[in-house]
Amino acid sequence: MASVKHRTIKGKLRREGSLHGLILACVGASIGSGWLFGPLYTAQQAGPYAVGSWLIGAFAILLLALVFAELGPLIPRAGAVVHLAHVGNGPIIGHMWSWILFLSYATIAPIEVTAILTYANNYLPGLLLQHSDLLSSKGFAVALVLLAFFVAINFLVVRWVLKINNGATWWKISIPVLTVGVLLATSWHSGNFVVHARNATADVHGMFVAVATGGVIFSLLGFRHAIDLAGESKNPKRDVPIAVIASVLIASGIYIALQVAFIGAIQPADLAAGGWQHLQFSGINGPFAALAAAVGAGWLAVLLYVDAFVSPGGTALIYTTTAARVTLATADTGALPKWVAHINRHGVPWASLILLYVVGAIFFFPFPSWQKMVGYIASMTVLSYIIGPIALIQLRRAMPDLERPFRLWAAPVIAPLTFVVASWIVFWAGLNTLNFIFGTLFALLILYALTGIWRKGRWSAMGWQYMWWIIPYFLGLWGISWLSPAILGGTGVLGFFSGMAAVAILSLLIFYVAIHQAVADSTMRAYMHHFSKRGSSGP
Repeated sequence: MASVKHRTIKGKLRREGSLHGLILACVGASIGSGWLFGPLYTAQQAGPYAVGSWLIGAFAILLLALVFAELGPLIPRAGAVVHLAHVGNGPIIGHMWSWILFLSYATIAPIEVTAILTYANNYLPGLLLQHSDLLSSKGFAVALVLLAFFVAINFLVVRWVLKINNGATWWKISIPVLTVGVLLATSWHSGNFVVHARNATADVHGMFVAVATGGVIFSLLGFRHAIDLAGESKNPKRDVPIAVIASVLIASGIYIALQVAFIGAIQPADLAAGGWQHLQFSGINGPFAALAAAVGAGWLAVLLYVDAFVSPGGTALIYTTTAARVTLATADTGALPKWVAHINRHGVPWASLILLYVVGAIFFFPFPSWQKMVGYIASMTVLSYIIGPIALIQLRRAMPDLERPFRLWAAPVIAPLTFVVASWIVFWAGLNTLNFIFGTLFALLILYALTGIWRKGRWSAMGWQYMWWIIPYFLGLWGISWLSPAILGGTGVLGFFSGMAAVAILSLLIFYVAIHQAVADSTMRAYMHHFSKRGSSGP
């Protein structure tokens, strides 16, 4: 790699991120609105099995993190996932994964803004519709202004953005830990952890569904910031593997403790009427603040209302930072216009930030609540990272002697297992979510194909021969979801676990087909040499 420069380089991103900053960026991104709402929605779906949801989610995310701990340092550039999809699968797959990644990132700041306003509605009424968690007209207007605020902060150079995030992150870690301690000390009802026989099957199924739709996966995806900010790390080969693994372990521990404290703190009377599925209590749109007030810790409730701005706000800030870098990579590969990659003399990707604001603002309208957004975002994000296990094996075969700062043990076993587990998460999101995701992707694919006809000499160069595994994979997932039980929105032909078995078989078949359909080893080596020759200081 070319030598790393720590001074300003006109038109290029700066290498000013430390290991400490990367870990805090990852943990800070994880502890956002997810901790404010995730334990509530997970408990409503899984009851006492909600703790299992977080354990399953942590296992799944750790698998992905281990895969990207090896892959991330190989392309230490902004938006490395985009390039990893391209390197072994050709331009069309690279472009599709660029769109998937872009759409997953563009909605993070809006969901955090929605979380801020949902909590704020408790002391500033009118931001939500009455007796609802949906934004009102006033809420939409405030949301657009707040989103613009987070975008505006990102016009600072990255070291100042990371410093702001570092300070916020220590607060963001302290408040959830404090909340766990207070709730465990003042309100503990062990009977809440008893599983009633009449609800056992529904709770077990809900345990898996909540991983995708209850905020579990959404809350644990912060590790990816070490990958996306690798292009601005001082020592990416050392820092990226450490940051991705450490951040998953830290965030998972905090969330499991929060879920245990939440379940134990609920008053049994609130469960008597309708159980966990119909759980209701005063102030439920700000669940942890309401619980703190109910146990007499009014001072903690005040802190939680403050944190309901700091935690989602910090996450919105750092996600906007990394989303802009992902957009740079998307433009760099040709999936977006080149003007999107413009960087000013201060090293700020201003065009990407403006595009993210426009797209983020649009997403408020079809998803006007936290819960409506979270399943879509989690599934789209996991789908974007599902290319990692494929890329890992492709590069292992094409470049076995390539220097790897972190080499994943038992990769031939862990990579396909990770692909299966990630496919399960997408499956657990349900048919309605898959309808929206796959419908959007197929529309983009058709549009791209049609524009390719008019680009002289581009049709044959798109790499269609490398992407045929995508169609049976997407259609297969959709078909199994359509046959799945009602809890997933399907027709009920397949049982819950038989559907999971079908997804596992499909995923394994597709995984090895994708490996077989990879581009030539010489092409992959040339692509990787391209990055080595250019160095990693560019976008």
